[in-house]
This record gives sequence, structure tokens and C-alpha cells, in this order.
Amino acid sequence: MVTSVDSDAIRLLGDPLRSRIVALLAEEALCVCHLVEETGAKQTNLSNHLKALREAGIVETEPCGRYIYYKLVPSAVEAVAQQLAGIAALGRETVETGRRRPCP
Repeated sequence: MVTSVDSDAIRLLGDPLRSRIVALLAEEALCVCHLVEETGAKQTNLSNHLKALREAGIVETEPCGRYIYYKLVPSAVEAVAQQLAGIAALGRETVETGRRRPCP
């Protein structure tokens, strides 16, 4: 039986810019001005993506003076990775055993 996957988190991480943001935040905490510099995206676009990632619990914020730094929540990414790994393992088993549902 397949466990449900957090499809919202997968959808969020499937976006190229969001996945780039997550990869950058895996290396270090950054503020929006750094992300603009690294990605070339507009500040408003990045802010919208960061809001979605924050609401999903994938990133969190840390105030620092007049700036807000964003940092990755590794456990959130690990949870999605574990869900996908479980599905891949089940798929591997299905392929290896040739399991299929019979037609009526």
C-alpha cells in the first residue's frame, strides 16, 4: 500500500526557481538581496516563492537587524525525500516481482 505523499511540498520543490532557492539555502542562510544576486530573479518574485516555502515549513526566517534571513528546514526536505524513497522502493519491488492486477 502506498503512503500518501505531501504533494504540495513536491509541487513547491518541483518549481525550478524554488528548487534553486532551496539548494542555495542548503549552503547558507541568505536574505532576499543575496537571492536576487544569486538567481537574477526579481525581488517580488523571490518574496512570493519564499512565502510559499515558509508556509510549507520548508524554510524559516531569522531576523537580523533590518534584514530577514531565510534558512532551510532540513527535516522538511528529508520527509519529502523519505516519502519519495518509499515509493521508489515499492516500485522497484513491483518491477522485480512482476506484480500486476489481473483484468476481469
